[in-house]
Amino acid sequence: MKKKIIRIAVLAVIAAVLLVLRFNIDNVFVKLFSMIFLVLFCESLLTFVLGLIKFSNHRAQTLVTIIASLCKYVAAIVILCWGLSILGVDVTGILASVGVLTLVVGFSAESLIADVITGTFMLFENQYNVGDIVEVGGFRGTVCEIGIRTTSIMDVGGNVKIVNNSDMKNILNRSDRVSIAASTIDVPYETDFEKLEAQIPALMEEIYQKNGEKFLAVPRYLGIQELGASGVTLKFVADVKEQDIYNGVRTLNHDLLLGFKKLGVECPFPQVDVHNK
Repeated sequence: MKKKIIRIAVLAVIAAVLLVLRFNIDNVFVKLFSMIFLVLFCESLLTFVLGLIKFSNHRAQTLVTIIASLCKYVAAIVILCWGLSILGVDVTGILASVGVLTLVVGFSAESLIADVITGTFMLFENQYNVGDIVEVGGFRGTVCEIGIRTTSIMDVGGNVKIVNNSDMKNILNRSDRVSIAASTIDVPYETDFEKLEAQIPALMEEIYQKNGEKFLAVPRYLGIQELGASGVTLKFVADVKEQDIYNGVRTLNHDLLLGFKKLGVECPFPQVDVHNK
């Protein structure tokens, strides 16, 4: 935020100085630099203002990030066309004779066209929005920015992956559904399972009342998952929001361990019996 403000201030000062010189010195390069810094200042100011806008609605926030991305491309096109005009080039004549499509193909921008078109369709089809948790190409994270050409996804470790919109295929949008936090816990074979299973519903209700902000419903006991070498594995699940799935698993593990200890059930550990002849 501080760097953006400093950048805007510097651009504003330089643009003002060049504009003053422009009225006093009839020099084409002064006009050119004045135009460039003026456009960059307007683009930076508009992007900064858009960055201050925060919506709780993911759809609205997506539109803000796309507009901010579009501003950069519009600024580049304005600088190019206006700059050529200042240098005395007939931009209108060039566009009329060559054609916009010919220019695009000439610059080998087929991938750019694909990114823009794909991004437009994704916007109208509402496949995903800023703030949604998605998985694409094995990378799972939160969509932090959607631009005209690219989409930025941040994982739980703060790593940001930038993907071209045309490569956003086979997307799994995890924000559209309730996620499941699963936990397993081992108990000794000598446990009185009829007594334990009769006490589990009250324990589940206690865990839910303690962590109502994380769990969407009372955690459920699914039964015996496995007969292991050292103990019997029991499985529990809880409905959570996707952004709470890892925290939900840790909370469920923690409270199950403490809850079972309160019930007098200790978790087994591998043991080795040694017999001397």
